[in-house]
Amino acid sequence: MALREVSQKRVLPLLAQFTRGLSASAMPEQPAPFSYVPPGRNHLFVPGPVNIHERVLRAMHVPGQNHRDPWFAEFYKECLEDTKHMYGTKAATPFIFPGTGTGGWEAALCNTLSPGDKVICFRYGLFSHLWIDMMQRLGLDVTVVDRPWGEGADEGALEELLRKDTGKKIKAVCVVHNETTTGVTSDIAGCRKAMDAAGHPALLLVDGVSSIGALEFKMDDWRVDVAVTGSQKAMSLPTGLAFVAASPKALEAMKSAKLKRVYYDFADMLRTNPSGNVPYTPCLSLLYGLRESIKMWKEEGGMEAVAARHHRLAEGVRQAVDGWGLKLLCKNPRWRSDSLTVVEVPEGVDSNKIVKNAYAKYDLSLGIGLASINGKVFRIGHLGNMNELMLAGALVGAEMAMIDSGISIKPGSGVARATEYWHKTGSVIKTRESLLK
Repeated sequence: MALREVSQKRVLPLLAQFTRGLSASAMPEQPAPFSYVPPGRNHLFVPGPVNIHERVLRAMHVPGQNHRDPWFAEFYKECLEDTKHMYGTKAATPFIFPGTGTGGWEAALCNTLSPGDKVICFRYGLFSHLWIDMMQRLGLDVTVVDRPWGEGADEGALEELLRKDTGKKIKAVCVVHNETTTGVTSDIAGCRKAMDAAGHPALLLVDGVSSIGALEFKMDDWRVDVAVTGSQKAMSLPTGLAFVAASPKALEAMKSAKLKRVYYDFADMLRTNPSGNVPYTPCLSLLYGLRESIKMWKEEGGMEAVAARHHRLAEGVRQAVDGWGLKLLCKNPRWRSDSLTVVEVPEGVDSNKIVKNAYAKYDLSLGIGLASINGKVFRIGHLGNMNELMLAGALVGAEMAMIDSGISIKPGSGVARATEYWHKTGSVIKTRESLLK
């Protein structure tokens, strides 16, 4: 037997015995998935949660406090009054619930309706579908009006349904204002006109979760009876607050509404809020952030200026999509959302791959396609704390991720179109005009 073979027979068993005796800690470990935090920052461009401004983060950085101490009452009453600004209301009563927009949905329904009540709701995306599911599980009789995904509420169909209801059995019309599945914004003013044309007394309940604070919303002018939103969308706060506003008509309906309610009962709020109190522990840090967010809106010029900024940013993204040679899911300009843009990908491309490449290679978070359009679209959120340079970075990342995923586009083709539009439509930042004189 050769000397090398003898050595291997003797050494290899000894080596195996030695390595088996090593402790796990002595062996090199692979880092856990997602445990490495790269330089720079995560680029968050989904339609909620959104980017939080540094001023808001600092405002929320407070120690634990007792909301039963005397200071809280005036603080909370000011918080409630401030929220009227975002709804565009003077007449409605605002409520702030610890919760999410989904909790706001439940509050809107349970405080105004009774088991078996007939309601109309349009379905044109996952979130309108989920609200309908909640209605049905609560025991409401829902007339579902299905619309193509990429279109909004059909005012003509609504008017026709209401005219046929000669006995006025329909108690509410429910509309998702901005459907984040599809990038569609329905015309709430148009829905109100349809209801008036039909002479129908139904309540108008509106999901404004991804619209209020980003898009035009005029609760009093449109005679919306209940409006709902959440802190993690255009308000640019962390998740955790459900905002609801109820018209005098909705509060009157509450008196006869028989759907079961406990946590989201308006009555508990109405009993405690006028004195600056709450029926249960509030999210104090988020309330501090809320006041700072609304203060920033007012400094910007009010909700008209905020909506104009969102429109301008969104139009730049739409220009970029055209520059890429791609199409929007929402084809009709009347329904295009200024909160997000939903981009169709070419046949044979899985849009999930784009989203994965964006996060894996560029630390960019884009929205996946949801439900029946999963794999067919990706979503770029541009609501809340946002400006041109932030959004331009997202477009650069999206371009690289699309190229990585096999889409043939010219680098810079979309970014160039967006920046050209933003440059033409831009203006000097308020209070910095003296620098350019």
